[in-house]
Amino acid sequence: MKDITDQEFHQIRSYIKTNFGISMGEEKKSLIHSRLRTVLAEKGFESFSEYYDYLVKDKTGKAVTQFVDKVTTNHTYFQRETDHFDFFRDIALPQIEESHKKDRDLRVWCAGCSTGEEPCQLEMILQDYFKLKREHWDTQLLATDISTQVLEKAQAGMYLAESVKALPRTWQTEYFRKVDDERWAVSEKIKGQITYRKLNLMEEAFPFRKPMQAIFCRNVMIYFDNETRDQLVEKFYGLTEPGGYLFIGHSESLNHSSTKYKYIKPAIYRKL
Repeated sequence: MKDITDQEFHQIRSYIKTNFGISMGEEKKSLIHSRLRTVLAEKGFESFSEYYDYLVKDKTGKAVTQFVDKVTTNHTYFQRETDHFDFFRDIALPQIEESHKKDRDLRVWCAGCSTGEEPCQLEMILQDYFKLKREHWDTQLLATDISTQVLEKAQAGMYLAESVKALPRTWQTEYFRKVDDERWAVSEKIKGQITYRKLNLMEEAFPFRKPMQAIFCRNVMIYFDNETRDQLVEKFYGLTEPGGYLFIGHSESLNHSSTKYKYIKPAIYRKL
């Protein structure tokens, strides 16, 4: 198998940008080569051009699924950017509870949920906040990602003990089960409240019937160029209920001259 040529890299890079919104600079050439070379060897392709032809012509969807799992970066952990969780618990949830005390309707979306730490932590917050009232609320905590591989890990709900230890001891006791010295499993009480779905954020329209009171899309748009990010934020805005919030990563920012969201504090925006 030959090394990836500049032309082949540009071809694959263009495919990633067009279909998934992810922008990759020239410095990513070696990364693409290293992540895809095992696929080429497995399929018996002699060049990346052969592989690309196979990718774009495949009608089963299996080639694209494998491709996405290989080229996307998924890195997350419990207690990441904890001020967001504090704000959600202390500010956003009381506002949502007050505005929806009649219909008791709650919709939260984790866009780019990776291996599930973020939605699990949000559900633990919801359990603690509502307590016995939780069952009287029509709630949906939706967690989506483009990668089948990480969604499977999220649905399994199995985490390293070192990762779980970052959480409060009460959560470890109430919401996890120790499997062995290295692994902890999140309880069905938490998993059962989270809906995991595969979703490409580049889709023209999202299949949601109701608006969201909170959207978490943290450390995802850092991989998009400005135009792609602005278009996605506009779609998020259309899906956000008036008074609802958008949480992004601290390393990200919105275009204040174009977005309709109101800036609240670093990485937190609101639709008024």
